[in-house]
Amino acid sequence: MSSRDAILQRVHGELSRYPPVAAPPTPVVWPRTSPTPAAMAEQFAKALTEVQGDIVRCPTMQDARRRLAELASEAGWTSIGAMDRPLVREAAGGLPASSLNWQMADWPPARMAQLSASVIEPEALLADTGSCVIACPTAEDRLLCYLPPACVVVARTAQLVEHLSAAWASLAPRVADPAMQGEFVIVTGPSRTADIEKILILGVHGPKRVVGLLVEG
Repeated sequence: MSSRDAILQRVHGELSRYPPVAAPPTPVVWPRTSPTPAAMAEQFAKALTEVQGDIVRCPTMQDARRRLAELASEAGWTSIGAMDRPLVREAAGGLPASSLNWQMADWPPARMAQLSASVIEPEALLADTGSCVIACPTAEDRLLCYLPPACVVVARTAQLVEHLSAAWASLAPRVADPAMQGEFVIVTGPSRTADIEKILILGVHGPKRVVGLLVEG
């Protein structure tokens, strides 16, 4: 027996003399207050606006299609990158086909950076911070959140949760799944930095404009 094994065996023997200690209770970092969906929608809109994001409330998906088309026309978005996800497919129905670029595998980042805007779909919306939690199994998913200068997040009010702790029950199994690829990205308003002269500048590390297109239901 080596000296290392002898030491470990002795330590193990000494520890076995003591009864197991119960784990301390899990601290409640984010208490659950279970607000109504309407209250969470108001809080999300307020929080997103406070970080210089835009919010567009839509009673129906038909209205969301119209509003997205208006946004693109007003902003002059002639080249829009779109995640191939159900809500994005519905909301993008009013956009000119010539302006839409559906997500592709091995999409060159240089080409994605030339897009006018992106349209993405989150897994959850965090009401307390106005944040969008987006599953990004591929590099193209992730870069659509960052590279275009404008980003439109299409979601339903049913995707609202109180805070990250409240979302964890649905996200944790996916994070723990060994077959899960990629990562989750949390977008909270436009990219910002104040590294230079302590002056807040938007759009340095990501989109300069983030629009939450929130559809009832």
